[in-house]
Amino acid sequence: MTSLSDLPIRDDLRGQTPYGAPQKAVRIALNVNENTHPVPPEVIAHVAAALEHELHTVNRYPDREFTLLREHLAAYLSGSASTPTVGAEQIWAANGSNEVIQHILQAFGGPGRRVLGFPPTYSMHSIIAAGTGTEWVAGERDEGFTLSPETAVAAVERVDPDVVFLCAPNNPTGTPLGLDTIAAVYEASRGIVMVDEAYAEFMPEGQPDALSLLPGRERLVVSRTMSKAFAFAGARLGYLAADPAVIDALRLVRLPYHLSGLTQAAAVAALEHAPTMLRTVGAIREQRDRLLVELARLGYAPRDSWANFVLFGGVADPQATFEHLLAHDILIRDVGLPNHLRVTAGTPAETTEFLDVLARMNR
Repeated sequence: MTSLSDLPIRDDLRGQTPYGAPQKAVRIALNVNENTHPVPPEVIAHVAAALEHELHTVNRYPDREFTLLREHLAAYLSGSASTPTVGAEQIWAANGSNEVIQHILQAFGGPGRRVLGFPPTYSMHSIIAAGTGTEWVAGERDEGFTLSPETAVAAVERVDPDVVFLCAPNNPTGTPLGLDTIAAVYEASRGIVMVDEAYAEFMPEGQPDALSLLPGRERLVVSRTMSKAFAFAGARLGYLAADPAVIDALRLVRLPYHLSGLTQAAAVAALEHAPTMLRTVGAIREQRDRLLVELARLGYAPRDSWANFVLFGGVADPQATFEHLLAHDILIRDVGLPNHLRVTAGTPAETTEFLDVLARMNR
């Protein structure tokens, strides 16, 4: 049987491993930071009606510029008091935020160019860099997985990257990232600074986000997703806000008609119910904070989190703990950090069962 090594694959992809979050049929899945609450029935009905309408013209190519979707995303982002008005001309969207990131590196990275990241961080950043032939350079973090302006700027000055990836809050640690760090990195760099804000909706109420830094910073890009707080992971819709010139650059590398008409219709319908879709955010924050308290009570060392998950240390044998939970039909995530595991904040019942199984294991 032919193996991967027998094929004429690119040399820089030899020995690489693909994204590997386990996919298992379990009763309680708390491993990939989805919103574990289902989409409300009234939204399902509206999305279904929108899809049925779209199917009447599915024999035609969709709107290549996804105009209506961009207008709805711009309106959604502009709805916060701490966010400047974002115009539709500043919006880009794709099949999940990973494709958005890929477009960024296709346009601004590539062979002979460097992207700077700060691991531990979202694993797809380095994987997408490899896929686009962009050199991935790892910077260092401060104590407790934080990232100060001084540390970040020192890395920028050392590497002189074409693209910088920042994650706010950081995945897999949940660590907040100060706007002062983002602003300092932007001033120190000459290239694109992309802030991955996949978990922005879970930050404390009223907390300013990276969108507030967009005015006057034409190289700043802020990416978001409908996969987390919006409970729309299966629809695969990621997006970003940036200067219109950045959007023009992304048009050069996207495939034509890359967003299907069905995807556009479903996302627009969901955005029309944004307050309903985001109703569970407060409940998820409560479960996250509950995990922080209860995991500490069980003797673990949970890391402060502004996301919808908690990374906890003090795990003597992560693999054994992972397998014990899996035997009870609970799936969490081993992110490869020594003596750490990560768990998504689920429903109250899911959190209770996870904590109960963990507590019994410790007896």
